[in-house]
Amino acid sequence: MTAMTSALLILPSSPSIPEASTSRWYGGRVSTLKRVVLRDQVKEFILERILAGAYAPGQRLVETQIARELECSQAPVREALRDLEQLGCVHYEPNRGCSVRAFSEEELLEAYPVRAVLEGLAAEHAASRISEEELAELDALFAEMCDGAERGNDHDQARANMAFHGCIVQAAGNRTLQRQWTLLEPFARTYLTIAKSHVDRRALAERHRPILEALHARDPKAASQAMRAHLLEAGGILRHG
Repeated sequence: MTAMTSALLILPSSPSIPEASTSRWYGGRVSTLKRVVLRDQVKEFILERILAGAYAPGQRLVETQIARELECSQAPVREALRDLEQLGCVHYEPNRGCSVRAFSEEELLEAYPVRAVLEGLAAEHAASRISEEELAELDALFAEMCDGAERGNDHDQARANMAFHGCIVQAAGNRTLQRQWTLLEPFARTYLTIAKSHVDRRALAERHRPILEALHARDPKAASQAMRAHLLEAGGILRHG
């Protein structure tokens, strides 16, 4: 990997944790559903901070400090950190607790062929069941990608790219696939760009068009092939320039 490669970390809007969910737990009597939702919100908060660099690689993640910041108990923070350990974002050491684990560029690139398989299947499933509203959302996200590329704004282009892929996974309606894709969540939110003049970001955005056209045509085979080809090609471009 050359020094010309850089990682652009893309985040959705910071999650807001409803006041009702962040209130103190009285006697520990909170519904299982509410606890799971709160844990997921805390995980989202910590993940965003890790990807944004607010929590630096190697930095300890102190449960009490995070709980105090979010005005919740330590239990959902502890559970969120366990989830993030499974995602590979957090490293746990006995007697020291959790700390931030940095991803290498090689790890990020290795995710592309795995994503190609999962998202190819997602596109295949989505093609036969995607709604008109979801197609309209994908159209808008594709336009945002192209606009970001035209303006040379890598951040906007990558944010739309992340949302585009996530929308297709959601449209697939396969919960097992979604759970497996979630394991790649940190990788899907990390967009590698090559700082070389010959890499055309407009062309990178345009590579999503065959996927979109296949979904509009409700052609499962074409959608799957287009998605797999796109991710494998993207990984190759980012690896070799």
